[in-house]
Amino acid sequence: MAASTPTLAAPRSPRRARRPNTELYSWVFMRASGALLLILIFVHLFTNLVSGGGVSAIDFGFVAGKWAKPVWQVWDLLILWLAMIHGANGLRTIINDYATRTGTRLTLMGLLAVAFAVVVVLGTLVIFTFSPCPPGAPADLLPSFCTAG
Repeated sequence: MAASTPTLAAPRSPRRARRPNTELYSWVFMRASGALLLILIFVHLFTNLVSGGGVSAIDFGFVAGKWAKPVWQVWDLLILWLAMIHGANGLRTIINDYATRTGTRLTLMGLLAVAFAVVVVLGTLVIFTFSPCPPGAPADLLPSFCTAG
């Protein structure tokens, strides 16, 4: 009798999932946002500490003068949003890795979402509604750089 070699059937081609690979996008975002955050933060630190006269020169007036220019409002807003999204994404990954029970994972994800939303909304409001010289305020309560009027 001749020994016949068994033949294997050709493997089936894997079916492609039609949903996006969110973990891949998350991974790519973490690398891109981390690099962009480095640039944003170092320019922020250079502007505030080196060209701004050091940490002792940072006060209410310094921030008011800086945020009087829209470019610095947008710059600080980008730092806020990117840092919060980057950090929340990292915490989401940690929660998914270490929270084994579904209830615990959902609770932690909910708390993370609430904390994220509160910080982003309040930070955005502070950046865009900041007014060091509100109209109609008593002159004795206004900073020295505001003109009483």
